[in-house]
Amino acid sequence: MFEFLGIRNIESLFLNIPESARLKRDLALPPAWSEIELNKKLKAMAAKNADLEQYISFLGAGAYEHYIPAIVDSIISRSEFYTAYTPYQPEISQGLLQAIFEYQTMICELTGMDVSNASMYDGPTAMAEAGIMACVATGRSKLLVSRAVHPEYRDVLKTYACGKNIQIEEVIIEDGLTAIENLESKLADDVAAVIVQYPNFFGGIEDIKNASELVHKYKALFITVVNPIALGILEAPGECGADIVVAEGQPLGNPISFGGPHLGILATTNALMRRMPGRIIGQTKDMDGRRAFVLTLQAREQHIRREKATSNICSNQALSALAATVFLSYMGKQGLQDIAKLNVQKAHYAYQKLIEIPGIQPLFHAPFFNEFAVRLDKNVGQINRRLLQSKIIGGFDVGRAYAEYKDSMLLTVTELRTKEEIDLLVQELGAIV
Repeated sequence: MFEFLGIRNIESLFLNIPESARLKRDLALPPAWSEIELNKKLKAMAAKNADLEQYISFLGAGAYEHYIPAIVDSIISRSEFYTAYTPYQPEISQGLLQAIFEYQTMICELTGMDVSNASMYDGPTAMAEAGIMACVATGRSKLLVSRAVHPEYRDVLKTYACGKNIQIEEVIIEDGLTAIENLESKLADDVAAVIVQYPNFFGGIEDIKNASELVHKYKALFITVVNPIALGILEAPGECGADIVVAEGQPLGNPISFGGPHLGILATTNALMRRMPGRIIGQTKDMDGRRAFVLTLQAREQHIRREKATSNICSNQALSALAATVFLSYMGKQGLQDIAKLNVQKAHYAYQKLIEIPGIQPLFHAPFFNEFAVRLDKNVGQINRRLLQSKIIGGFDVGRAYAEYKDSMLLTVTELRTKEEIDLLVQELGAIV
């Protein structure tokens, strides 16, 4: 390299950097480790993590620990899938395009909607994109969002709305559910859409059919944020009048992974299809009459004139979407129903046991899926630190996001929690409070 560059030493590479800016000593680094030493030190560091292999988790609040069948990793680890990026030359990416097509089909069946795009970044950005989509479709600039929607989703929505001059107004909560009377009082001809979560942030099951009928009286759109696992037993939002359905797809075969990568689900009606961000994979036939897959709609600025783009979303989380596809294929309709029922049964068992303890009261009384909130009248942070000593990851401190619900904990119970683990939580919490 020196010979090719016409220099004699390393220092010659830095001739353009002033002497005053150069480091005149060696970097303060320890001596190099051998591979054996490196492995030992990294394993010791990794052991400090409170991972879900060693700890029992009752923390949800947007990211959920569900069982991931071995077949998911087996398939998504195939090199033709995990090395694939955006199919800019779709005609040579038939396998990837078919996988995305199957994903879209399953999402439509799950949500009851007509079309699904080829996934988004994550749940919060999918919700924000849906809000923008509704404003463009209706020509209005106000969104009503329930305060029972995940607080971080609402924060992302506000960030997106700021750049688009979209007004955000929140609807209050009554007993853990969206206050319908308050919603009705805020509806007007300038409202583009109403956003409700189902089940909501507290696990409460909203009456989305009633809400959608009310919203449609004002010619506004109804956006539903869903938990895809809950749709195993809850009626599909498309059957309840939803115009756009969004979700975080992480529960479908994707690990929590310290927060990502996850995938955003977005599905809608045929009437709104061309307003949808991202892209849609379609099925057709080639010149020889064989089944083939194509990029049918490409609504982002890399594919079309920038001013025509519906969004600047640049990645479709194809690998995470593939994991969801494999998960749904493997579980099937009955399997998804079984998982959902286990979530409901185990969460209600934990709820009943906990509210029997003096010092623990239910925060709300609404029907719930696999999450519920309890009032502890003690500092949740201190309680969670005590629980960690017993290798239990406690629930979310609700007071961090809702000042009015101080000293309250949001607990999640999925199909992975055993009766013994739930009983241990009850025992430890009882001793603390």
